Amino acid sequence: MFAWWGHFVYRFRWPVLGVSVVLLAASILALRNGGTLKNSGGQNTESGRALALMHDQLPQSGEGAGSSFVLVFGSQAMGVADPAFKQAVLDALQPLKADSRVKSIETPFDVPAEQARAMTSTDGHHIFAQVSLKDDYASARQFYQQLRTEVHSNQLEVLGTGNVAIGNEFDKYLQSDLQRAELVSFLLILPLLLIVFATLVSAALPLGVGTFAVIGGLAGVGLLAHVTDVSTYSTNIVTLIGLGVAIDYSLFIVNRFREELAAGQIVEQALIAAMRTSGRAVTFSGITVAIGLSAMLFFQGSFLASMGFAGTIVVAIAVLYALTFLASLLAILGHRVNWVRLPLPRRTEGRGLWHGLAIRVMRRPVVVLVPIVLLLLVMASPIFQIRIANGDVGMLPPNAETRRGYDQLQKFPGQGSTFFNVVVRYPSGGPLTSERVGDLYDMAQQIKQIRGVEGVESMVSFDPSLARSAYQALLTQPAAAQPARVQTIVHGTTGSQIAVLSVVTKFGQESDASRGIVHSLRSMTPPPGSSVLIDAFSLDFTDFILQRIPLAVAYVMIVTYLVLFLLTGSVVLPFKAVIMNILSIGASFGALVWVFQQGHLSSLLNFTPAPLDPSVPVLLFCLVFGLSMDYEVLLISRIQEEYRRTGDTTQAVASGLEKSGRLITGAAAIMAAVFLAFGLADVVLIKSIGLGLALAVAIDATLVRALIVPAVMRLLGRANWWAPRRLARWHRRIGSDEPVAA
Repeated sequence: MFAWWGHFVYRFRWPVLGVSVVLLAASILALRNGGTLKNSGGQNTESGRALALMHDQLPQSGEGAGSSFVLVFGSQAMGVADPAFKQAVLDALQPLKADSRVKSIETPFDVPAEQARAMTSTDGHHIFAQVSLKDDYASARQFYQQLRTEVHSNQLEVLGTGNVAIGNEFDKYLQSDLQRAELVSFLLILPLLLIVFATLVSAALPLGVGTFAVIGGLAGVGLLAHVTDVSTYSTNIVTLIGLGVAIDYSLFIVNRFREELAAGQIVEQALIAAMRTSGRAVTFSGITVAIGLSAMLFFQGSFLASMGFAGTIVVAIAVLYALTFLASLLAILGHRVNWVRLPLPRRTEGRGLWHGLAIRVMRRPVVVLVPIVLLLLVMASPIFQIRIANGDVGMLPPNAETRRGYDQLQKFPGQGSTFFNVVVRYPSGGPLTSERVGDLYDMAQQIKQIRGVEGVESMVSFDPSLARSAYQALLTQPAAAQPARVQTIVHGTTGSQIAVLSVVTKFGQESDASRGIVHSLRSMTPPPGSSVLIDAFSLDFTDFILQRIPLAVAYVMIVTYLVLFLLTGSVVLPFKAVIMNILSIGASFGALVWVFQQGHLSSLLNFTPAPLDPSVPVLLFCLVFGLSMDYEVLLISRIQEEYRRTGDTTQAVASGLEKSGRLITGAAAIMAAVFLAFGLADVVLIKSIGLGLALAVAIDATLVRALIVPAVMRLLGRANWWAPRRLARWHRRIGSDEPVAA
């Protein structure tokens, strides 16, 4: 099949190139008409259902409710009581009051005394203003920066924060991270490609394929955003994966094509051979990477699923362009692929460094294998201290304005507390009957007895001096007869069928103490005639991810094993590959815990140590497993070709490593350079993924492929290629006899 494809592309090289260019043009057009990216998820959890109820029934949460952000004003020289402080705040806010997008602005100077105290810091030098907007969160985060530039003061420090501001700043940093990574990647990749190929034309081809693949992947993400929620992180993931795999795949195809030309083949036969070997290996490699990424689809209802879609799309496009755009260019260029040769030392033919390394390893396989495996296990050991928690504004760099504003807010009364919403739903009728108000009062009193609960904010607990009967009498009156404060509380905490009680604790969202509080809340008996949902989104989302990880891991391992069996016809080699991948992944996970959770290198890398976001282990496992299989496929396919030719495992491993080891190392260096460029990101999530992937690729291409693989294959001998007779016969019937070497 792949030999036929090579012949087809050579014969119709110009039309194939034309189709590739048309696809690129369509991708560019799609980029201009893509949907809006946003982070969402958790709809399938109890918290998601609770939030949906509040969104539907509470006026401040539903459609048309708008959004808001906070402005923190402060001065070390002036106190809040100073008239000049007040005037400076009012002057700074004046442009916002005239902006048609602003619904209202609340400051401590125009609200009741109790609320004003909550909006004033304990040191008396800071206040915050609540700016309410007419547009919803998704729209407001797009124009927040325009509003922020309207507010400035020569006398006060002004910091913007709150959901809209934080979302906007994440967008800004993600965009700048992407631009920086693309520039740094290019500056690192081009010299590496020139070193690997030693000719300018050959080095330029993988960059072209990488660019095409990223554009196609971003277009796919934009189109996907029209039909489903797609994470804002997806653009970074597409660029990170697309550049890496597209350049890798192009590297192997171009190298094999040049190798065949150097052996005296005519251009057509060189292309056929490159497609028959490297083209097939690249296709299987793309399948294994896509399998790893598709495991994220097990996390439907979270942004991970959209990132899995995005990654799978760009890998498929990378393979497509490698087999079409690149192949047609090679057919057109022919020997001109070696034009503009650089004055670099030429690689000597025959047995060299990699052949010698493989022979030395296979002479003493146990002596090499044991210490390397022990080293990887030591690197993996910090994983036993791993802590998982949802990331928040702390994923932004310490100098980010919204993070500084958030940190400043923690000095205000009542800030820094954690709230869990208890949503009580009555399917028949509303909550404002005497009996139901009494039941809700009893529930609030019961909640206050839970260890760690600081208080309950609700319509049945706002005044400690009121007894159960007083609340029943007050809340069952007509709304017009109730005091204004009571009307406001009832309006904000009840809907046609629900009542909301906010449980306050001083413990962090995902602390053990908070987890215990949520467990106690969910163990309570609901009031008669009602059902209860607890909104503890952060905890629920973490549990949602952790519960699905075993299924995703099993899927990746089983399907990858089957694909590698189809490639090799062996039941042993796929098992070995899975174990090797686990070693690589374990070592990279351990390093992530050591760096990002335990805080080593935090000053150098400019981040605050924190538990790992639950998405990081999932993303890293899926990406690393797929990318590690990338090199496994390319190396084993070359070794298998040599084994079919010689029947000698030792010679096959040495020759296969000699012919592909240098290229795998070069490809790994290029891919690691791409990932390291993303490791320079300001957003901790992207930084941790970039550094984790770079380390995993480096470990896999050096310690694993260069040392562990030869040692294990030497110990296994002919058993490497073993399969039960029935499976072997079945594989021969369905398999292709084409060589698969890269």
